[in-house]
Amino acid sequence: MNPHEDGRKRGLRATVVKVLRHRREDRGMSLEPHASRCIRAGEVHELVTTDHCDTATGSRIDRVGFLGFAEFGGAGVLDRGDELRIGDRLIGTVLGFDACHYPNHYNILVRTEIPCTGEEIGLIPETPIAFDQAPTRA
Repeated sequence: MNPHEDGRKRGLRATVVKVLRHRREDRGMSLEPHASRCIRAGEVHELVTTDHCDTATGSRIDRVGFLGFAEFGGAGVLDRGDELRIGDRLIGTVLGFDACHYPNHYNILVRTEIPCTGEEIGLIPETPIAFDQAPTRA
């Protein structure tokens, strides 16, 4: 998000449709140049955690944990820096997007201290999740 250009926006709500429980140290994902992506109602995207922090276009993302797939209930805009929460629990922030499976789905890369899997954090199908704009600092 660019606070000098971007105003407030609605949060995105999604529901877990499939839980994943694997991780990789050599995944080779590549960050898209886009800091935001529009999400349509009903789309399903994959949620992937990583401890990488470089947001440069093409940055290689190897250390990952797979959370699962989620269906978005309404349309909106997902921005780098948005917070992923399950209930009141902050999971991490959006690092960026990998499009290796697009147009089937995006990999939404979520920055966490340690890559984690859906099974490790207790996800189950039908778990509601939320992506919200991070609070701006004055």
